[in-house]
Amino acid sequence: MKQITSRDNALFKELKHLATNANARRKSGKTLLDGAHLCQAYLQHRGGPELCIVSESSLQNSEVQQIIAECEKQNAKVVALPDSLYQAISQVDNGVGLVFVANAPSATIAGPLALDAVLLDGLQDPGNLGSILRSAAAAGIKQVYCGEGTASAWSPKVLRAGMGAHFLLEIFESVDLQTLIKESSIPVFATSSHTTTNIYQANLTQPLAWLFGHEGQGVSQNLMALAHAVVTIPQRAEIESLNVAASGAICFFEQVRQRLK
Repeated sequence: MKQITSRDNALFKELKHLATNANARRKSGKTLLDGAHLCQAYLQHRGGPELCIVSESSLQNSEVQQIIAECEKQNAKVVALPDSLYQAISQVDNGVGLVFVANAPSATIAGPLALDAVLLDGLQDPGNLGSILRSAAAAGIKQVYCGEGTASAWSPKVLRAGMGAHFLLEIFESVDLQTLIKESSIPVFATSSHTTTNIYQANLTQPLAWLFGHEGQGVSQNLMALAHAVVTIPQRAEIESLNVAASGAICFFEQVRQRLK
């Protein structure tokens, strides 16, 4: 285990830059996994990280010790930082004191839509995006396509909200959703309050893709016009709309319920 004690250390400066600068993460193709749960999920599904960073105060934590041991077993480099330096790396208050530096996969679209999927048009809130990824993975959906304007799926905030779901999904970013929908071999479903067909009347037993949009503006008109089906989630008239992450969860698990029948 390597110890770094100086703010002038080149590796520490690089780590701080990654932690605080989205462009640096994008250019390097790396991201930060903050906390024991995310790190354990990464070890389970992807193997050893590029780098394991641990605060000195957490070295006696039994959970952290197990993760460090697994990292060393897989020949991953481990670096210990004084708490004062570690705080410049972590974005979590009162966290366990453990961060992985890992590659952010860049998936390439292999062909037209053929598997259950989620399409995201301009979704901007990291919490909503992470929650949708988590619900999608839990429902057995395998692919997520993020259109232009959607938050970075591999940002630390989205990773924390996803709670490990990223490692069970194929995530495609900066996707031309219009072309994807036009060439899709499965139906694409969108939700709207301006339709009479509710989600419980729709046949969701077939492979399909769900299309969700921006938190305030919803799905863009050009994409909505391409959707093969538009359904609504029944709700009280006094509430204008549901949160997009809540809508996603309802859709995914109604799909699960129908298939279980």
